[in-house]
Amino acid sequence: MRKMTNNKFARNSAAALALTFAVLGVGCVPPENAPVNTNTAVNTSTAPTNANTAPVNAPVNNTENAARMPVTLPVLDAMFFDENFIEELKSKLSLSDEQISQLKTISRQSVEGLTGEDSEESAGSTRQSTVRAQEQIRGVIGAEKANQLFDLVRTRWSNNESQMSSAEKPNAVPSDTRIVVNAPGYRMDVFQDGKLLKTYKIGIGYPEFPLPTGMRKAETVIFNPTWTPPDEPWVKGKVQPGKTVEAGSALNPLGPIKIPIGLPSLIHGGKNPARLGTFASHGCVGLTNAQVQDFSTVLAQISGSTLTPEDVKNYEKQKTETKNFKLNNAVPIELRYETIVVEDGKIKIFRDVYEHGTNTTANLKRVLETYGVSYDSLSEEEKQKLIRALNDMNKDAQGNAIVENVDSSNGAAPSNSANANSAANSNANKNSNANAQNSNSDDGKVTREIKGKKEVVIELAQLKGKGYPAPVQLNAGQK
Repeated sequence: MRKMTNNKFARNSAAALALTFAVLGVGCVPPENAPVNTNTAVNTSTAPTNANTAPVNAPVNNTENAARMPVTLPVLDAMFFDENFIEELKSKLSLSDEQISQLKTISRQSVEGLTGEDSEESAGSTRQSTVRAQEQIRGVIGAEKANQLFDLVRTRWSNNESQMSSAEKPNAVPSDTRIVVNAPGYRMDVFQDGKLLKTYKIGIGYPEFPLPTGMRKAETVIFNPTWTPPDEPWVKGKVQPGKTVEAGSALNPLGPIKIPIGLPSLIHGGKNPARLGTFASHGCVGLTNAQVQDFSTVLAQISGSTLTPEDVKNYEKQKTETKNFKLNNAVPIELRYETIVVEDGKIKIFRDVYEHGTNTTANLKRVLETYGVSYDSLSEEEKQKLIRALNDMNKDAQGNAIVENVDSSNGAAPSNSANANSAANSNANKNSNANAQNSNSDDGKVTREIKGKKEVVIELAQLKGKGYPAPVQLNAGQK
């Protein structure tokens, strides 16, 4: 979302930050374009550095993530706040100024109708948003150029921070120090030297503003952030577009702490406990105020910095002063999208909330093989349970099937190929007209809730003692 009109934005903000402003709206806003508060606390701790913190500048390979990432018009709108993106449209796609102007218009119009977190429930989905984007973009620049545009947006969206690559194997357990976020599981894990220290239940981005995938990094904890409301229709009531909401204000949706993790996302507070385990933000990892205060101390610990709960309380007491705490070492943040997870001897199959087409038999086989278990070695009863679970979780937020037949993929796992996205989009095109007639997805409301079950858990004897670790010291935000 925007913080102010395009002209004002251009005058007051650098292009590098503009992309973030464009996306993050109500609950997800990056460092402000206002002057930096002079009361900045720089961490000068001499705590030893963590030798096992993963490198954050190693080569990246996010081909898989880019292939799966849905492209919605709000996502495209966010891209237009980066002048480098516009130049790439001209140089790489040979788009004319008129075509770029038309793309700007349709993407801006898609965002202007979206309302905030307090809106009523919508019956939209990532698939419907993606189909609408495909149809409108192709109408402007044609099918071939549109496909090139989708690839460009996916690459930039998944890889704005050029860091180390995501794990190649499913459910990979880090051997280093990092944060792992799995969006479909609404889970964030803190690892230090390969040991799981703590788990947090989180809120994730709405389907219209999906949480990205790939590697990011955290370098700074920002206490008492200010917030500048964007110039959007949902900004109303006690706040005004472009007028900064001061740090500590009850009207500030960011809570007491925000942690930038690279374009276009944050980890931040301000969430009601009821929003954990569901959609909660415009492309960010959402926590309650108590959770984000606790998380900041744990993050500092694994970065080799000193930040005690007492320090956090002292920052909180100075609610009107924005202060930055610089971590001694950047901490890698791995954003995953895994709907099939083996955890401590059980298979957990999550709803494919962003409709990547991952809940198929082929993908299940790939996950099982990672742990030395052949799908064919399972009993017929076990297979039937798994197939039923895949079908139950092969649904978008509104309960509509994503892949027509989860047992139809016999080749490479969908999560390893762009074919999964193509299959989902093909199915979406077949049903888009019917879905539009049966939903209010064009009513301007973000999709806030998931209809039906969010996960199915099946225990398999062959997986005993295997898998990704179960949550440790789970902070579910209910305290």
